[in-house]
Amino acid sequence: MRIREHVDADWGQVWPILADVITAGDTFAYDPAWSAGVAREVWVERPPGRTSVAVDDDGVVLGSAKMGANRPGPGAHVATASFLVAADARGRGVGRALCEEALDWARRAGFTAMQFNAVVETNTVAVRLYRRLGFTVVGTVPEAFAHPTLDRVGLHVMHRFL
Repeated sequence: MRIREHVDADWGQVWPILADVITAGDTFAYDPAWSAGVAREVWVERPPGRTSVAVDDDGVVLGSAKMGANRPGPGAHVATASFLVAADARGRGVGRALCEEALDWARRAGFTAMQFNAVVETNTVAVRLYRRLGFTVVGTVPEAFAHPTLDRVGLHVMHRFL
């Protein structure tokens, strides 16, 4: 697996992964009615942010990450990121590799911390990974996410210094 910057030609492989995640409705607060064009505008970061893809030896996209400043102005020293992994690539270290790459990118870009604003508390695989990578839950917004089968669940705010 190799991680590199997203190029326009990758969108054809990234969109089905994102569409599957949005349709599942259990980890991302994205609207399932979004078109591919709207989703692309949200997912693909403009510089100075970055969008990455994890690809296998054949160039198949296994996952993607987007990263940038969490907030403008006085909050611009804290980065944020989001991650997608294709269903058939889960459990193979893709998410971890993308998250480590995002942390490295944020350090190189001069950020002092990374914050995830909305980690669904029932997404235990992601929460466990982020904890292993040094993130802590600094708060949970109760019932902030309408889970498709569990009703309303909390959204964690997770943070770590770089």
